Amino acid sequence: MGVKEKKITKVLIANRGEIALRIMRAVKEMSLNAVVIYEKPDADAYYVRLADDAILIGDGPRKDYLDIDKIIWAAKKSGADAIHPGYGFLSENPALSAACEKAGIIFIGPPPDVIQNLGNKVTARKIMEKAGIPFIPGTNDLIQGGEGIKDAFAFAGRAGYPVMLKASSGGGGRGIRKVIDEADLMVQFPLARAEALSAFNDESIYMEKCIESPRHVEIQILADKHGNIMHLGSRDCSIQRRHQKLLEIAPADLPEDVLEAMYDCAIGAAREAGYVNAGTVEFLVDSKTNEFWFMEMNTRLQVEHTVTEELTGVDIVREQIRIAEGGILDIPKERVRLFGKAVQVRINAEDPKNNFMPEGGKRVEVYQSPGGPGVRLDGAVYQGYKIPTEYDSLLVKMTIRGYNWEQTLQRLKRALKGFVIVGPKTTIPFYLAVCDEPDFKAGRFDTGYLESHPEIFDYPEAEREIAKLGKLIAEIHANKTNKHAF
Repeated sequence: MGVKEKKITKVLIANRGEIALRIMRAVKEMSLNAVVIYEKPDADAYYVRLADDAILIGDGPRKDYLDIDKIIWAAKKSGADAIHPGYGFLSENPALSAACEKAGIIFIGPPPDVIQNLGNKVTARKIMEKAGIPFIPGTNDLIQGGEGIKDAFAFAGRAGYPVMLKASSGGGGRGIRKVIDEADLMVQFPLARAEALSAFNDESIYMEKCIESPRHVEIQILADKHGNIMHLGSRDCSIQRRHQKLLEIAPADLPEDVLEAMYDCAIGAAREAGYVNAGTVEFLVDSKTNEFWFMEMNTRLQVEHTVTEELTGVDIVREQIRIAEGGILDIPKERVRLFGKAVQVRINAEDPKNNFMPEGGKRVEVYQSPGGPGVRLDGAVYQGYKIPTEYDSLLVKMTIRGYNWEQTLQRLKRALKGFVIVGPKTTIPFYLAVCDEPDFKAGRFDTGYLESHPEIFDYPEAEREIAKLGKLIAEIHANKTNKHAF
């Protein structure tokens, strides 16, 4: 029996901030209506102002964005016939996909059983093993008590230290602990269980061999309901802090035969899992040998999808909606040539010199963004915006595209120097320091980059003259006059 197409007319975006605005743009381009939800701390958010309809779902913080019943209620109240979960929050929770099915609402993402299977890292490894895809040696779920610790010691003895303890339901870089020896394992084991329970409401953990300073490379895939699966190239996401990505580059700088093998594995993984919609298959790559291993599959839109969009010209959110309607993937393969180079930097309200401490609670006194060729901004911040303490610190994603790595870096530096944010400390001066670092300029980096290049944190603070100029501009805008004029 064929797949029945059902046209979407109104999309409820079950998220907030930058990604809510990004999804809304695609929805409106398709002449559909966009509904957003918000908690009280987000009442003045930019995305709330621009939606066709905005529904307050609670006082927050965070808990209402995680309340499936409230989201289904908001969809029904607004007459939305589809829900897009964005990233984070409930985006990889199979219960939201199942609740949509039950309510007769289209979920713009994979079916609940696929999310369930791939969300559990141990189950996902078994799926990849069946598909013949290389994965890092590891254990099944480690059972409670002494037996689990005994199994952990046995595996570490076979694999050799260091090893990694990971939350079975983990994601987003959370629930990961490196173990360096037997004494460390005794300390980390109960902490890993407690962290898994706190972060994911599931204390299941497993152990994996630690691949020292690998590259983190991911493959973007699209899969429709008719069995068509395609890749949209690769991204290198190696530069991270606390296992969370800071900047992403497309395509990954790997030999063509290695990339082709990874594309085949990613498509094979999606097919074996019965995958539908947009997803990302993530691999760890040995920096010396280019041997690669499956790490996980993300069943949602990635933060860094913009670099892929800039190289391919494919609007991934638009394709997500079309696939959810039952449409057929009809993107010509020649579109995926990945000519040139693109990089995305996450401009966060954080102090990189203070272990990337968030700057929530501060107000953006001046916001002057760059533009010009090859510059894309995805953000939800504006002059006068007070940065919430309750949510993540992302202000804006800046994606730069050039004909090659050299031009892309030149454009990135030009855009960063032209980006003025006065009020909170941001990651802008940190990225400028990275741009001048020789290994980065040469394309040599891995997941240990920040630790092996401490000098990039010695950058100068934002120039006082720029800050003064920014405040003067803000004053002129506020007062409609320049009291400093001669």
